[in-house]
Amino acid sequence: MDPSLTNVLSSAEVQAFASGFPVMVTHLIVTLLLLAAGATVYALLTPWKEIALIREGNPAAAVAFAGILVGLAIPLAVSLSVSTSVRDVAIWGVATLVLQLLAFRIVDLMLHGLPQRIKDGEVAASVVLVGAKLATALILSAALTG
Repeated sequence: MDPSLTNVLSSAEVQAFASGFPVMVTHLIVTLLLLAAGATVYALLTPWKEIALIREGNPAAAVAFAGILVGLAIPLAVSLSVSTSVRDVAIWGVATLVLQLLAFRIVDLMLHGLPQRIKDGEVAASVVLVGAKLATALILSAALTG
């Protein structure tokens, strides 16, 4: 083997990448699975069925569900950034999802009347809902960082 290639492969940067990359991929997979689980739980708990409405071409439902995905992803991303192990990612990820889903449910209850407006395709209603949910996501994310 070429000595210069041996030097490159044995460099601290390459060794750090070789040991860190599998850990990063594992943390990423766990976080993406948590996001999918959170979105599924939310879809099952909502008074309206966004997926069915989206399949029917309802733009308000699409905006609302996209907001849910982003609203769940923001605190999960912060949780991922402050976690140091797969167990840490899982524990903080689950805690984040539970708190965020609870906050989302409270927002849904406070903004009563929105489910019917979203079913009716009223995008303005879904934008208000998304704004409220993103605001809770940002606040929860700040709380995670201490």
